[in-house]
Order: sequence, then C-alpha cells, then structure tokens
Amino acid sequence: MKLKVNYEIALTHILTRKKQTIVAAMGVTIGIALFIFSNSIVAGFSSYSKSNMFKTIPHIRIYKEDKISKALSITNDSSDLVLISNPKIITTNKNIVNPYGLIKELRTKSFVVNAAPQVNVDLFYNSGKSQLKGVASGINVIEADAMFNIQSTMLAGHLENISSDLNGIIIGKGVAEKMNVRVDDNLTVISSFGVIKVMKVIGIFATENRNTDESKSYINIATAQQLIQESPNSVTDIYLSVREPDSAAYFATNLQELTEYKVEDWKTANADQLAQDNMLGTMTPMIAFSIMLVAAFGIYNIINMTITQKMNDIAILKANGFKGKDIIKIFVTEAFIMGAIGTFLGLLLGALLVQILSGVYIGPPVGYFPIKFDVSIFISATLFGLIASLGAGYLPARKAAKIDPVEIFRK
Repeated sequence: MKLKVNYEIALTHILTRKKQTIVAAMGVTIGIALFIFSNSIVAGFSSYSKSNMFKTIPHIRIYKEDKISKALSITNDSSDLVLISNPKIITTNKNIVNPYGLIKELRTKSFVVNAAPQVNVDLFYNSGKSQLKGVASGINVIEADAMFNIQSTMLAGHLENISSDLNGIIIGKGVAEKMNVRVDDNLTVISSFGVIKVMKVIGIFATENRNTDESKSYINIATAQQLIQESPNSVTDIYLSVREPDSAAYFATNLQELTEYKVEDWKTANADQLAQDNMLGTMTPMIAFSIMLVAAFGIYNIINMTITQKMNDIAILKANGFKGKDIIKIFVTEAFIMGAIGTFLGLLLGALLVQILSGVYIGPPVGYFPIKFDVSIFISATLFGLIASLGAGYLPARKAAKIDPVEIFRK
C-alpha cells in the first residue's frame, strides 16, 4: 500500500508543478534528439565512406611488397667498420608465384567470400597533346564484378565487353573529362615499362571518389600482362572479400601464415582516412553527451528545488512512518517520469530529424544526405536518457532521505 502512496505523491508533485515538469522534459527531449541526430550522421558518413572505399578497394589485398636494400655487411661489434650501401627500393619482379594455386587455397577458408586475381599497371593516358598519369587494373570481369559490383558504377558501355575486346578500356569519369574522350574514342596508353598501346574506350564509370575517377581504368587481365611484359599467368595482386569486413585485420593475420607475400587489410591500407572518421565519431557523440548532461542537471535542479520547498511535507511524511528509502522512491519516481516523457519525445523528434535529412538531395556524387537510421542508436539514447534522469533524481533524493523531522519541526 505504501508503495502505491509513494507513486501517488510523486505524481501529485509532477501534476502540480507542470511548468517545471515541462521544462525538465524538454531539456531531455532536446538532449536525446541531438544525441540521435548526431550519432545517425556519424553512422551515415561512416557507412557512406566504407561503401565508397569498397567500390575499388578489397577487404584484404595480397601482394609482393617492395624491399629496401640493406647494408653489405652487418656486425654487432661497435669497433668494426660497417660497409653500407645507399638504401634504395630494390627493383624486382612483383609477380606472385603460383597465384592461382594460392587463390584456390584461399577459397577454402570459411570466412573468404571471394578471391580474384588482378594485374595493376602504372601508366599514362594520352590523347592528342593531353597526358594524364593513372593506373589500370587488369581484371577477370566475372570475379571483379562479383567483388566490387563494377557494373553498378557504369555510366556508359558494358563491363562484360572487356572479356572479348583485348584493346578495350573502361575509364573513370574524371579521366574521360580531362582527356576529352567518349565511348568509341581511341586513347593511347603508355605503361611504366614503355609499352605503348592504342585502346578503344568501351565504357565510362563513376565511383563518386574523385581521386579514383580521375586516374583509374579497367582492362582485360591479358592486356595488362602485355603492358608489363609478363606471361599469361602473371598476377601482381590477389583481392579478397570476407564475410565480416570489420574483422579483416584478424583474418589477414591468419592468412599471413599461408604465404610469404604481404597480406594487408583495408583498415591498415586506409589508416589516415579512418583516423579522421574516428575523430569525427568521437567528437560528435561527446557534444551530444554534454548536452544530455545539461538536461540531466536541469532535472537535478528541479528535484532539488522541490525538496527545498517541501521540507515540511517530507518531515511530516517521516513522522508518519515513511522511511528514507520511501522518500528516495518518491523523488526518483518524479525524475524518472520527467526523463521518460522527455526521452519519448526525444525519440520522436530524433526520428523526425533523421527522416527529414535523409530526404535532402545533396546532388552528385553524394546523392541524398548520408544519414543512417540505426535502431541501436535509438536503444542507446533511450537507456542513456533514463539512466541520466534517474541519476539526476537520486542525488537530491538522498539528501531528502537524511532530513531529521525533529529539527524541521523546531524551526
């Protein structure tokens, strides 16, 4: 019965002090809405950044790493004279030995979704007097498209034409614009090995990544092997896609045991960009967290003010048999109701803001604003709002529970 009375008293305080209740609830509402809004933006940008990366970058890359020349003689004795050579990158063949045997072994791993060979060629695009530095990826169309979904990025032409046309090349939108070429135009390429080849533009793609679109192209893997003057079995890179991209670093460590070649995950290869994303992902939620703390202090101040004004009432309650824990329950219940109202309204406002911004069209290459509706963010916001509200109510409630009714009556 006393438990029911506690709740009735708390509800009475809430209803008789409507303005203060609304102010406290609105503080929580704004805090929760901004928490959801900011975290949804961070999640959206992170998802957008990853999707752009994975249009051209594999989850894991296996390749032959460049080596640096070392000293001609090495000694641990400080008195010995060490003969040193000028350290430089050793120019060696970058081909992977028995690449298709390694690919077959990689495909037996349960976490590997796809494995594709690739021949990367550094080259120059030439059209008239215009010249542009870039890189061509020699691919097997079916395997590469399954990994990167290249066909979805095509603006003109068809990806599968590379399979039958050894002189065909698919170029990025930026390359096409800078070289002033279109589909069916000829484009001369010069590889870093000095091989010159006149190729026909059979397609144009756009990945929405400016650096990629202004340098990259796709050609038949056999054509790429000709440009680097290697045999038909030559492969410079093996690209892998895995079931859980965020665990690529762990998978790469396991795969390193299978081969002497460098096994690099996408997070290591893009550490600089990910560091910037992590900074944004840390700063934005902290700002929202600060706003939520301000809202919690609002509840704290209102509960504390109520306790100050209700000293006589609290003394009467304690004189009539109410214990300290009952007093705590009354004021914590008040804080919880304020927080629950504010949290509910904050969830609605946050969802509305996310919905509105997701419908804002930015324009190419981004398209619609990259904001993500993530249920986990709403769950976190709910827990955060309720816990903060309970904490804000508990601190002054403890003070009220320690009131001595005798001293109050004397005053």
